[in-house]
Amino acid sequence: MKITISKSILENILVHASPFLEKKDTSQITSHIYLNASNNKLTLKATDYEIGFVVSVENVTIIEDGSITANGKKFLDIVRILKDGNIDLEVKNNILHISQSHSNFKLPTFSYNEFPEFPSYEGKPRISIESHTLIESLKKITPAIDTNNPKFELNGALIDIKTDLINFASTDTRRLAVVTINNQSDNELSLIIPKKAIVEIQKLFFDNIELYYDETNLIIHSEQYTFFTKLINGKFPEYSRIIPKEIAHNLVLPKAIMIDAIKQITTISNDVKIIFHNDLIIFESLSDDNIEAKTEITHATGFDEPFTIAINSRYLLDFLNSINSSEFTIGLNEGNLPFILSDENFITVVMPIVI
Repeated sequence: MKITISKSILENILVHASPFLEKKDTSQITSHIYLNASNNKLTLKATDYEIGFVVSVENVTIIEDGSITANGKKFLDIVRILKDGNIDLEVKNNILHISQSHSNFKLPTFSYNEFPEFPSYEGKPRISIESHTLIESLKKITPAIDTNNPKFELNGALIDIKTDLINFASTDTRRLAVVTINNQSDNELSLIIPKKAIVEIQKLFFDNIELYYDETNLIIHSEQYTFFTKLINGKFPEYSRIIPKEIAHNLVLPKAIMIDAIKQITTISNDVKIIFHNDLIIFESLSDDNIEAKTEITHATGFDEPFTIAINSRYLLDFLNSINSSEFTIGLNEGNLPFILSDENFITVVMPIVI
């Protein structure tokens, strides 16, 4: 293999490939990226077996076809320190030579025939969904996905497809986030996508996309990239049962003012007590130390008697930072019962702190 490629193009590809590499064990071929130069284009693959990434570029001069693997981290480190302009890549005696002007580097390679096979989307059933809708929905529920939960299904998000709608749901057992979109589908199915995959999907895809699936994989294809992730095998909690069916008090609150008030309290404590008076909302810190933070805003609530809830401020801020509206709705029943934060098609059900 012998090619010439712009530094900016190569660096951009390697940066996108980096999250897909095995980081801990460099003896594994999955710590390498796979390069193939043929048919007047360069194809690059990276995978840690759980998620994978493929990109093809045509802005490359191919002098000699061929395939190779090289350590992805070392490759990126080298490309980053080179100057803007073209970089020459050439394989000699199973060594990748990287050169630019008077700078020369060598990287050892593994047998490219041993690089893992990627699942194909050819002939797979397809999910029809617009890319912007998918990304925005995933972005809203990502903060509520759990991490390192022994119940593996909670370390991912559910895409629950019905004939006339799709629900995106995630929970860390203290809160539940759900986005509902109208979407016509011939099939009903549920897929649990790992959190790492969801984070990478949001980075990669902005243009028109095609989603395919089978029993073990979700595959997303666009004009530029192809991405796959292993699905989590498990049963997601019956999230619809967690959502309160009736709400005693619905309040419309200003987003920016609420964020400002809560952030003042978080300088002292992440746990916040909120007291709703008739025309006043008071925010107080919940802390074991003899330190106190307190602020208030003027706002009509409709409560005749003070109503108090306590909450982990991160849950409220995650919700507020995910919405575009200037206002949101909070649905309350009793101070020690779950309450609902809602904005259009997005809700978060939060378990309060019992005080």
